[in-house]
Amino acid sequence: MAELPGLDLSRLADHLDRVVPGLRAGPLCGELLPGGRSNLTYAVTDGRSRWVVRRPPLGHVLATAHDMGREYRVMRALAPTTVPVPEMVHLCPDPAVLGAPFYLMAHMPGRAYREPAELAGVGSGGVRALFLALVDVLAELHAVDPAGVGLADFGRPEGFTGRQVRRWKRQLDASRSRDLPGIEELHDRLAAAVPETRSGVILHGDFRLDNVLVGGDRTVRAVLDWEMSTLGDPLTDLALFLVYAGRADLPGRPGDDELAARYVARSGRRVDGLDWYLAFAAFKLAVILEGVHYRWVHGQTVGSGFDGVGARVPPLVAQGLTRIRRL
Repeated sequence: MAELPGLDLSRLADHLDRVVPGLRAGPLCGELLPGGRSNLTYAVTDGRSRWVVRRPPLGHVLATAHDMGREYRVMRALAPTTVPVPEMVHLCPDPAVLGAPFYLMAHMPGRAYREPAELAGVGSGGVRALFLALVDVLAELHAVDPAGVGLADFGRPEGFTGRQVRRWKRQLDASRSRDLPGIEELHDRLAAAVPETRSGVILHGDFRLDNVLVGGDRTVRAVLDWEMSTLGDPLTDLALFLVYAGRADLPGRPGDDELAARYVARSGRRVDGLDWYLAFAAFKLAVILEGVHYRWVHGQTVGSGFDGVGARVPPLVAQGLTRIRRL
């Protein structure tokens, strides 16, 4: 069994034989999947079946981040709903097995579009259909009753937006490796104008194109990467999706107004006051990418493509300031 950074296949095989006897039919082999900038994701097979292993990154891990148990729990809870998620196989909270908690899920067919250039062959009509489908899935997620799927205690909706501003400021302070002009002003303006949380829905927390698997018919086959899921204000999910979508200049991609209108039509929710949420989304994404940059600077990333992450942070700060100054 060839070993991978962060994944000892021999130890994984022994563990699975103990806790899920009969699951594997032979020796395991695997590969690190591309695209992960936070948790590490591996494809594993025994030659007959295929699975996916998720574990936290190596090294610098922020408090409250990279919670494998939350990812596993929310996807398992959503399995009987219309929200497409992979089948959960096993959760291991014991770090003694692989050096960190991890979970195993079934491999799902579909393609992850990591970069805008990968959509070139889809065509403008396909791009349009795909982004509208993403909004529809987000509306379906927000329509799920948390208590009805066993997630009533999955978060604290009261005061959610204010806690989010404080949380991501703490994450920023824990990942500082350079000066970021404007980010303190952005935080201060957000903190001074926090809206009341409108309702407590199940949030994905990082909903975007490259966190889903897409079928050949441009439908969403699975929503992945639930590490930041919780209960909270639905507009935080919508705004982050819009900020992500706006970073890609793609022929056929609907504009923010059309995507927001689609969400309103599918969800029945209001989206007034969206500028604050868009500013917060830019701040949150800037902090996430700064954490990735911090790990890359300190040699704690696995794989390629991390060297350019830091350059994406200042434009997000500027974008957030533009939005928040409109209030």
